[in-house]
Amino acid sequence: MPANTPAALPIESLRAVALVGPAGAGKTSLCEALLQASGAIGAVGSIERGSTVSDHDPLEAQAQHSLQSSVMHLAHDGCRVQLIDTPGSIDFLGQTLAALEAVDTAIVVLNAAAGIEPMAQRMMDHAAERQLDRLIVVNRIDTPDADLPALLADIQATFGKTCLPLNLPDAGASQVVDCFYNRDGHSDFGAVADAHRALVEQVVEVDGDFVERYLNDGDVDASELHAPLEQALREGHLVPVCFVSARSGAGVKALLDVIVRLLPNPTEGNPPEFLNGEGAAAQPVHATPDPAAHVLAHVFKVSVDPYIGKLASVRVHQGTLRPGAQLYVGDARKPFRLGHLYLQQGKALSDLAAAGPGELCAIGKVEELHFDAVLHDAAEDARMHLKPAAFPQPAHGVAIRPARRGDEQRVWETLAKLVSEDPCLRIEHVAVTNETIVYGLGEQHLRVLLARLRDTYKLDVQTQPPRVAYRESITAPAAAQYRHKKQSGGAGQFGEVHLRVEPLPRGAGFEFVDQVKGGTIPGQFMPAVEKGVREALAEGVIAGYPVEDLRVIVHDGKHHPVDSKEIAFVTAGKKAARAAIRDAHPVVLEPIARIQITAPDSATGAITGDLSSRRGMVSGTDSGKLGTLTVTGQAPVAELADYQNRLNALTGGQGSYALALSHYEVVPPHLQTQLTSAHTVADDD
Repeated sequence: MPANTPAALPIESLRAVALVGPAGAGKTSLCEALLQASGAIGAVGSIERGSTVSDHDPLEAQAQHSLQSSVMHLAHDGCRVQLIDTPGSIDFLGQTLAALEAVDTAIVVLNAAAGIEPMAQRMMDHAAERQLDRLIVVNRIDTPDADLPALLADIQATFGKTCLPLNLPDAGASQVVDCFYNRDGHSDFGAVADAHRALVEQVVEVDGDFVERYLNDGDVDASELHAPLEQALREGHLVPVCFVSARSGAGVKALLDVIVRLLPNPTEGNPPEFLNGEGAAAQPVHATPDPAAHVLAHVFKVSVDPYIGKLASVRVHQGTLRPGAQLYVGDARKPFRLGHLYLQQGKALSDLAAAGPGELCAIGKVEELHFDAVLHDAAEDARMHLKPAAFPQPAHGVAIRPARRGDEQRVWETLAKLVSEDPCLRIEHVAVTNETIVYGLGEQHLRVLLARLRDTYKLDVQTQPPRVAYRESITAPAAAQYRHKKQSGGAGQFGEVHLRVEPLPRGAGFEFVDQVKGGTIPGQFMPAVEKGVREALAEGVIAGYPVEDLRVIVHDGKHHPVDSKEIAFVTAGKKAARAAIRDAHPVVLEPIARIQITAPDSATGAITGDLSSRRGMVSGTDSGKLGTLTVTGQAPVAELADYQNRLNALTGGQGSYALALSHYEVVPPHLQTQLTSAHTVADDD
């Protein structure tokens, strides 16, 4: 690891951008082209061979696309450009959204042939919500069937007339011509003058003085427009469009110039909003990009390096990080001492002497660090955190158990560690089914998780679809009695229990009532009776699921002065309860989930129809912004096991959903027959 990296750089020389957009748009190839054009690498790597700077994980070579964000840097015209390559698959959306927390500009990459795909729309929306500057890059402009003028028109129709080209393809898309600094010239789209005029007019609109000059003189030299340009970018009044071919190199050098000359440094973009405190009492705080101030830094990614171990990627927002400094993680009372500070170039690390505001760096071997952690060195910042981003809820689950006995604790601890690294993973132990379930954003998301368990942590696990947490209940009152009598030569066992069961309202749980009079069951044995009843309820009666929403009333019984023992009344209580429940018209209950689906309004009919086919019910729809719609309703949990994949198919990957348990309902008769029959077979076994 070379230690030739300079100390914290002047903040004006820093740029931080994330390349986002759909899989297949060429984000990784564009990163390679930018790195090569700047001299950071000698030759462009191959995605197929896994030799690119950003896609260095063997799993990415197998998948042929990015599975995690990757930080790189290059130098151009005296500036350090910090690039983050991000996944384009909906399954790894968490990595992409997290990367946007570390940059000042989102570069949304489009495939010239594919046009505006759902992931591009999602990234434009999210970047706008986070108040990031946005730049649209149309890649693969040399694709033979690409209709670039039509695509530019689509961009403006979809995202607004504020989307204006900074450059245009020329000479059959073999090069590009600048439209901002050039007042005239020609392109494949026609005269440059029209594009130049539109840009200048859009920029000067944010500054009254320039508007007056423009109206008086008919033009303003673009070299004078840096400040209003930055304001227009900050306010979303301008979303520049650039054209490029990472494959041929057309427009790559021009894109580097745009990043350095026109995109914001950390003092020019919208500062991220920190919050001090929790809940309604939290106060907004804006970090000051002052290298001499106390430290505020944010962890936007946590990964595992094969040599260093835990590695946290960090954006410094305020102050300066230096090796040897004492830092706190959130509200932790015990500080840690910062060891090495690293500059990342994909998987390669070089020592960094210091990192100031606007810089991306990495910290290794600090176990306390986790995704979204805030690092600070001042007591008043102990409750500081970044304003939460709207990460999609993980709802696609798989049940996991270790392949080897004795690995249970290691598997749980490792899963918990991986969940702390990924905002879109969740782990839960379901007591009813005795399963450990990991939830992610889709099948591929969980496949990668399982591969990392195997390859990085050497843990083999078995998986299966999560069992549905059914319940049982009763619909009518019933009574039963049971005598337990056992004589085996010595002291015997004797206990007799008479009880009734009554249904309770759904959600009421279980009530145990002692109505025994006259001491037919001595008081010291009543806890044993209740224990037996609870065992019967926990084991289930007709399908093997816990019984709930009933009252059990013990009203009579018998005992023997010598042979009555606790075990006898446990057994009698258990078997009397089972017998009474069997006669009380028992039913199986299934969990019903509240579901909230957000998707393009064009998919509303398909979504509501699909939900109905899953025994679901739509309760309402609500129009959102930019052509989105929120559908609310409910559906049985058993019908939603594959819902993420289905929603992706219905919406082109543009839909998301959230689930919450609503209540339990009686299952349809055919499903009750299936469940009770399976339990009968199990009992017979």
